Amino acid sequence: MSLPKTEPLYTIEEYLAIERQSEERHEYLDGLIYAMAGESPAHGDICVNLIHEISTQLRGTPCRVWTKDAKVLSGSTIRSSRSMKGMSSYPDLVVVCGEPKFFDQRRDVLLNPQVIIAVLSPSTELFDRGGKFRRYLRYNPTLTDYVLVSQLLPAIDHYRRLSGDEWVYTTADNLEGNLSLSSIDCVLRLSEVYDRVTFPEEDNEPEDEQ
Repeated sequence: MSLPKTEPLYTIEEYLAIERQSEERHEYLDGLIYAMAGESPAHGDICVNLIHEISTQLRGTPCRVWTKDAKVLSGSTIRSSRSMKGMSSYPDLVVVCGEPKFFDQRRDVLLNPQVIIAVLSPSTELFDRGGKFRRYLRYNPTLTDYVLVSQLLPAIDHYRRLSGDEWVYTTADNLEGNLSLSSIDCVLRLSEVYDRVTFPEEDNEPEDEQ
């Protein structure tokens, strides 16, 4: 998430009126509108690989996967459209099971995500792991899985809801590993998630002696 696009505070309805006319994507957080940064080639490749892996496994089930153009609403704005407290985000992938529930008749702001997947970027990782996750946890009770995918090395972090606010954490950190999303009966094979992705080379040169 970058710096706010504008300084004035907006309600969720005012944000949506602006966003639905915009050619660029913006996220909303407590009245502020933030322009979203562009993605790296690795980010794009990982997203495409994830979509292929998950959509193939969800065929014939009541679940579906949506891409990063789907907005998810989290916060008190669900109860009051005039509130300035809340978050509207664009997950890289979101899985919905059963009948989707939307904020209004435009049917472009989802209220009941089941799985949210974020491909981490240096500029957004801190918020994805912290404030954004806390909002999802608190305001989206349908969320069962939160998945964070690194683009700098083969590593996927998985937070799975057990009940209420109790979550369990697992990770997979090598290309031979798998990560199970049992709530939607899917398995993420890291070799497929990172297909055609080149990782940055580590600097192994010794430091100059002083």
